[in-house]
Amino acid sequence: MTRPFRRIVLYIPGFDPFPPRRYRELFRRESVKQAQISGYSMTMTGRGGQTGFGWTAAGSFSQGDANTAFEVLLWADLVQQSMTTGIVGTYRQLLHTAWAYIGSGALLRLMRLRRGPVLAALYPIVVLILQLIAGVLLGWLIGCAATRLTGLSWPGWLIAVAVFGATLRLFKSQDHRIYAYYLMHDYAFTAKLNGAYPPELEQRIGEFAERLSQVMAQKDVDEVLLVGHSSGAYLAVSVLADYLRQIRMPANAPALSLLTLGHVVPMASFLPGAQRLRADLAWLSTRDEIFWLDVTAPGDACSFALCDPVAVTGVAGPDQRWPLVISAAYRQTLSAKQQYALRGHWFKLHFQYLCAFERPRDYDYFAITAGPLSLSQRFAGRSPSPGRITTPAGPGLP
Repeated sequence: MTRPFRRIVLYIPGFDPFPPRRYRELFRRESVKQAQISGYSMTMTGRGGQTGFGWTAAGSFSQGDANTAFEVLLWADLVQQSMTTGIVGTYRQLLHTAWAYIGSGALLRLMRLRRGPVLAALYPIVVLILQLIAGVLLGWLIGCAATRLTGLSWPGWLIAVAVFGATLRLFKSQDHRIYAYYLMHDYAFTAKLNGAYPPELEQRIGEFAERLSQVMAQKDVDEVLLVGHSSGAYLAVSVLADYLRQIRMPANAPALSLLTLGHVVPMASFLPGAQRLRADLAWLSTRDEIFWLDVTAPGDACSFALCDPVAVTGVAGPDQRWPLVISAAYRQTLSAKQQYALRGHWFKLHFQYLCAFERPRDYDYFAITAGPLSLSQRFAGRSPSPGRITTPAGPGLP
């Protein structure tokens, strides 16, 4: 009897302050749907005494069986720390972030690629400014009314200031619906050092690379798959680059694969301080030890859809091999019912890569991460999607 294919998945989330169990529950719910649609079976269990947070999945496919251990590489604590600034601090972030992108010319470069993610980046700036204006106007109107009623100016000023502060606090309390503060913190985190990784994030990347080294050394593993979603995509690039620079892979090592989903690489790599990321992109794109698949979708306005993250950054050399850029093609892979349900829901569309498709093609997150074929086997001979964008727009290498 042939033993099941064995895989370890290390998953790096995007800028997400929530506990990692949301990814486990998302996998549990959506894998059942995809299995029913695609005609395979999938079961989930815990990880026993393993370190870190994760789960295991056993899949039975037409090509064979597979056992996969999933582990989420956590940096939510760093995200939470970056979101502790109050209202005044957030408006300071707005000014710094706007200057970082506009003053460096990164915003104009980004606009040449995809307007969708740039508009998404401008959204929190516009909304926060409108909230500020609304607070000023409401405070002024109520303050003027109070002055007329009392005949005194000072009560009106006090009331105006109080109303202004209360209005901004009310808007902030509703940010779980508006997402202006959340997105502002996200872009501000990237722009804090003009694209350079903060020391605490650099340390975490080193820890992730060490964890990758540990799982690559395990025996009886057929594939180690590093997955990065959204901002986690460029972190995964740096993690894998650090690992490969430090370790010479033995001949009997498991297949080493990188899957980047819904990437926002240019939002970081186009900033002047992102020399480290640009160097990682250029170096990793030439390595023959890996297989790198990049998946985006034009229907995802939060990602740089079909943009080759290496080429558009301006660091592609004559020896570039990676990534293989393909589209999740939401218009073809999502049913009309799914498309209608997701219409206008930016965040859900940005997370759709981790969910079930009612009309799947070759991109099936659950077959990729829990099926019996390695990434290179599954996409052997696959050509890039026709709409791939390779026009250099970033600052390139020095």
